[in-house]
Amino acid sequence: MSQENNPYPYEPEFSLKKLIDDRIGDLKYILQFKKALVAALIAGGLLGAFAAWYKPPTYTARLTFVVDDSKSSGSASGLSALAGQFGFNLDGLGGASGVLAGDNIEALIKSHKLIKNTLMSAYDSTQTLADRYAEVNKLSKKWLKYSPDDKIIRFPLNGQHNTRLQDSLLHEMTILILDGEFEIAKTDKKLGFFEVNATMKDEKLALLFCNRMIKQSTDFFIKTKTKRLQDNVDRLRLRADSIGRVLNHKTYDVSEASKTILDLNPAYTSANANIEVKDRDKIVLSTVFSETVKNLEASKTMLAQETPTVQIVDEPELPLTKNRLKYTVGIIAGLILSVIAFSIFKLTTRKKLD
Repeated sequence: MSQENNPYPYEPEFSLKKLIDDRIGDLKYILQFKKALVAALIAGGLLGAFAAWYKPPTYTARLTFVVDDSKSSGSASGLSALAGQFGFNLDGLGGASGVLAGDNIEALIKSHKLIKNTLMSAYDSTQTLADRYAEVNKLSKKWLKYSPDDKIIRFPLNGQHNTRLQDSLLHEMTILILDGEFEIAKTDKKLGFFEVNATMKDEKLALLFCNRMIKQSTDFFIKTKTKRLQDNVDRLRLRADSIGRVLNHKTYDVSEASKTILDLNPAYTSANANIEVKDRDKIVLSTVFSETVKNLEASKTMLAQETPTVQIVDEPELPLTKNRLKYTVGIIAGLILSVIAFSIFKLTTRKKLD
C-alpha cells in the first residue's frame, strides 16, 4: 500500500527589500487621507493639551538620611564596601547581620504597619492624614456606598480600634501609596545613605507623610536594635533602686541600735549581738548594691555603644517640587498617539476590504 507524501505549505523567503517596500506602500496609502490625517492630528493635539490641563499636579517630598551602626563598622566593612563595587552584598559577614541589617531597612520603612500608623496621625486639628488622603484621591466618595449610615468614613486620631470598613479603606490607601507614591532607595550601594520620596496630590500631605514615616521607622528601628539591652538596663535600675531603699532602712536601724546600747547594762550581751547582725546585713547589702550599680553603669555604656544613630541629611522644605504634565509634552504625546491610532485603523480596514 503506497503512502502519499503531503507536501509542506509554501513559505516565501524573507526579503528585507520587500519588507521596506511594503512599509513604504503603507505610508503612501495613509498619506492618501490627508484631510482625515490632519483632523486626527488636531484632535490628538487638543486631547493632549486637555490632558495637561485636566491632570492635577503632584508634589514630591524628598528626604535623605544615613544610618550609623557601630556594629557595622567592624573589620568586614571594608570588604563589604569593596564587594559592593562589583554588585555583591556582604553585610552579613560583619556585625550588622540581623533582621534590620543592610537592605532590610528599606523593607522596614515600606511596611504596612508603619504606613498605617503614619496615616492615623494628625493632618490638622480636624482630620488625620488618612482623612486628607481619602479626600484628595476621591476615595471618600467612592467608599460612601459602603458606609452603613451614608456618611463619609472618618478616622480617629491614633485610632487603635478601627471598624472592619475603616481597616479595609486603610488597606486600600496603603496599597496605593506603595504603588509608586512612596519610594526608598540607596543613593549609592557603597554608602549608607538612603533617599525617601513621597509623591502625592497635596503638598502638605506629602511633607507630613514623608517626615513622619521616617520618624516612625527610625524609632522602631532603634527600639528593635536596643530592646534586649534596654530591658537589661531597666531591670538593673529597678533592682538597684530596691536594694538602695532596703540599705537606707538598714542604715537607720544600725544608727538607732547604736544609740540604745549606750544606756544598757553591760551584762546584757544580746544587744551587742543584735547590732553585729544588723551591721553585717548592712555590709552585705552595701556589697550587693555596689555590684548592682557597677553592672548598671556597664549596661548603660553598652546600650549607648549599641544604639544606632539615624541622622537626617536633607529634609523636605516648602515649597515642594511640583510635578505637572507640560503642555508641550501633552500635545506631542497626543499627536504621536493620534497618528499611530489613525494608521492602525486605516491599515486594518484596508486589509479587510482587500
